[in-house]
Amino acid sequence: MALNCLPNTFAVPTLPGANITAVDVNLVRNYSGTSTTQSYIGHPMVTVNNATFCNVTVSYEHIDANDTVHVETWLPMDNYNGRIQAFGGGSWVAGRFSVTYSGMVGALGEGYATSTTDAGLVPQADGSPDRWALNADGSPNVHSLEDLASVSLHDQAVLTKAIVEDFYGEPPAYAYWNGCSQGGRQGMMLAQRYPDAYNGIHACAPAMNWNELFAFTLWPQLIMTWVDYFPKSCELDALMTAAIEACDKHDGVHDSIISDDSGCDFDPLSVIGQAFFCKDTNTTETITKEAAKIAKATWTGPRTANDEFIWYGANTGSLLGGSITGLTPDLSPSMTSCFPNGTCEGMPMGLGDVWLKYFVENDVDWDWREMTHAEFDHDIAKSIELYDAIIGTNNPNLTSFYEMGGKLLGYHGMMDQVIPVKGSEHYYDTVSEIIPNVGDFYRMFEVPGLLHCRGGNGGQPSNTFDALRAWVENGTVPESLPHLYTPVEGGAEFQRLLCPYPQKAVLKSCGKGEDSPKVTTRATDYVCV
Repeated sequence: MALNCLPNTFAVPTLPGANITAVDVNLVRNYSGTSTTQSYIGHPMVTVNNATFCNVTVSYEHIDANDTVHVETWLPMDNYNGRIQAFGGGSWVAGRFSVTYSGMVGALGEGYATSTTDAGLVPQADGSPDRWALNADGSPNVHSLEDLASVSLHDQAVLTKAIVEDFYGEPPAYAYWNGCSQGGRQGMMLAQRYPDAYNGIHACAPAMNWNELFAFTLWPQLIMTWVDYFPKSCELDALMTAAIEACDKHDGVHDSIISDDSGCDFDPLSVIGQAFFCKDTNTTETITKEAAKIAKATWTGPRTANDEFIWYGANTGSLLGGSITGLTPDLSPSMTSCFPNGTCEGMPMGLGDVWLKYFVENDVDWDWREMTHAEFDHDIAKSIELYDAIIGTNNPNLTSFYEMGGKLLGYHGMMDQVIPVKGSEHYYDTVSEIIPNVGDFYRMFEVPGLLHCRGGNGGQPSNTFDALRAWVENGTVPESLPHLYTPVEGGAEFQRLLCPYPQKAVLKSCGKGEDSPKVTTRATDYVCV
């Protein structure tokens, strides 16, 4: 069948609750690009040379809403594999931004019809929600938040499937979702609220429990403000290094990676006064009580003024210092920025601070630095009350998704410094209380040493999406996954075994009479228990 990338190939799609305003069709020729593992989540690098595809962008407006939403779909002309791979966004962005497009290049190269949505949001160049978070009267823009949270995700699935069927003359054989962080949260929302949207959902490091998570992202900055101490990154790095040195050995392998967080009882307060070399000042300094408290707060998580649990912290040994480089792996909730005179200030990530400013305080001039502990507690409780049903993304009842035959798989870095892996563990445990055989359809692989979505000593998995596809299409259950990584840049390549939570990869044997951990580079040396 000849494929015609022409406007008359496509019928105006039907989307309940919306009016279609335009269907723009463009033939793209001689397109070349490279999609790396960093953006093509769960895949190896893919290079595309001189590809031809049909770009179809559907514009629509929700009835009784002042929005314009775009769903963009790329349709390969020559190597279509009969499948959809739809992509999510990151941070405050629903999609249609650089990381999404880079992932779509990889999907296109592998023959997938691929799509993305902007959810009708108009973010600033830095991705912040400044332009859309508040209505003209200063009230929170709940409609746009609902679009980001869930509504646009269902729309994207409906429109992508319609466009694919019009172009190829038949529905897709399978439809998949792929995303990390915000994209991971979007995937989890699809499983929770729209169980028939996709056959398989690849949701990594998902930003679930949105309100509590944003409490965590601001928490270390508040601790710095309350103790009036803003450590240099070298001091935070020294605390991170001390934690890794204390807990690396528990997994039986010396590789600068903490693989068994449950066995790590390192207390940052235990190294107060310990000397370290600060490369920033080229001097030897000592770890302060204040910096140790900040590290402990980051790894423990936010608590109320009465020391009641709010949410989990990042795992012990995760990145503390961080830097603003535009790359998510470099970010940290405990970042600081220092000046030539040696003074430093806190650098929030633009998540919890921005959320409270717009959606709880509804005040563009609000300053988080003036917040007391009691006010923090109040705002987080108010945030949960107002928005948990909209964007909390924490409904553990996946019965409908399970009964429809859907499969849900993802990875989460154990050193994720932005979205604590314990949040994903908590969600999985809660699902298992409702569906005891949860492993029949949902598997979450924890990756030692991996930071947020990408980066870190532990390497980023490049085989998880194909494992999901084999599970969906062939019934091949992903009992474990081999994983390659290089803990030291330019050093030896290691293999590990990734295990589905709650299992852990442990060495089969450290050898008789060995008192110190062994060095192993083979996945076959491990077993999931």
